[in-house]
Amino acid sequence: MTPAELAFLAVAGFGAGVVNGVAGGGSMVSFPALLVVGVPSLAANVTSTVGIWPGYAGGAAGFRRSLAAQRDRLRPLAVVALAGAVAGSLLLLVTSDDAFDALAPWLVLAACGLFAAQPWLAGRLAARREAAARGPGGAGRGAGAGGDAPASPESAHRGLRFAGIFVASVYGAYFGAGLGVLLLAVLGITLPGRLGELNAVRTVLALLVNSIAVVVFALAAPVVWSAAAAMAAASLAGGYVGARTADRMPVPVFRAVVLALGLAAAAGLFLR
Repeated sequence: MTPAELAFLAVAGFGAGVVNGVAGGGSMVSFPALLVVGVPSLAANVTSTVGIWPGYAGGAAGFRRSLAAQRDRLRPLAVVALAGAVAGSLLLLVTSDDAFDALAPWLVLAACGLFAAQPWLAGRLAARREAAARGPGGAGRGAGAGGDAPASPESAHRGLRFAGIFVASVYGAYFGAGLGVLLLAVLGITLPGRLGELNAVRTVLALLVNSIAVVVFALAAPVVWSAAAAMAAASLAGGYVGARTADRMPVPVFRAVVLALGLAAAAGLFLR
């Protein structure tokens, strides 16, 4: 790759890190950037995963205080996420270039839909939690009729939670864009707790999924290492900037730009 292309990818890596720090969905920046410089779609997918991995690590570090109280929840979910990540990574390795070329535009469109739905989903989850906290009669969480405690969603939805985390992890390792939205949706529906706590759990699960994918891809996938290296340090810096400035950034404008990039990438893939 030329120095100009590597510089362009470094900028894209920084942007992907910022997007991940602000709202999630950094692959919607890094994947199209790799396509622009001529990397084939399958190689672009695995290179994007490897290149922006440091941004996920930085995001998880930012939630270290919130995670202290979530360790008991995280352990079983981490096992399920790791199993799904292995399955998704191996599935990608046995996918041919032609098959992935056919799937790629649809995967990008699916990721665009997830990314666009994220604000609506966050609002719905927040409203659901407020309603659950008030209880059926607005009395808050307490004893039910006759003094019996209501069933805990933590145990009642265990099977759905594990299945959802597994499917999301398979998808995330196969094609990373939109993983955070899927994970947060599953956690928000099946676990009690504040959205900030669930977001911390989601961040660690996403880091685990991407870590497994990075190891598998580094050993057996067509990673373009020069491109991945150009993105790596920049994505770490971008993730830090995004996390530190998330409250001050015009997120709707950010989302519009990222969605435009994703839709342009999908259109380009359809026209190939």
